[in-house]
Amino acid sequence: MDAQKVDMFIMSNTKFFEAHQIMAIRERLLTMDDSKWHMISTVQFKDPTTSLIVSLLGGSLGIDRFIIGDTGLGVGKLLTCGGFGIWTIIDWFMIQGATREKNMQKLQQFLY
Repeated sequence: MDAQKVDMFIMSNTKFFEAHQIMAIRERLLTMDDSKWHMISTVQFKDPTTSLIVSLLGGSLGIDRFIIGDTGLGVGKLLTCGGFGIWTIIDWFMIQGATREKNMQKLQQFLY
């Protein structure tokens, strides 16, 4: 794939992934053929900052986990009122990383 397209993708989507994953994503995109570019360029990723805000406001109800696609954990948080508040507080620190991991899993579906 064209290096200019890949660099533009990386620049516009860096916040959706962990820093250590960026170079691996770039290398994989460079080795792909151009026919998959349209699919990859239209993938919608979840914003980690939005996940943090939702976690702060509605984390005890599991809304943050439902948004990123962790339905089972969302139900668990909903039924236990956020693990009696403990799980909610822990998620304030971990939800952005979980969101970035979900984004990476979504991208890997198209890369491999």
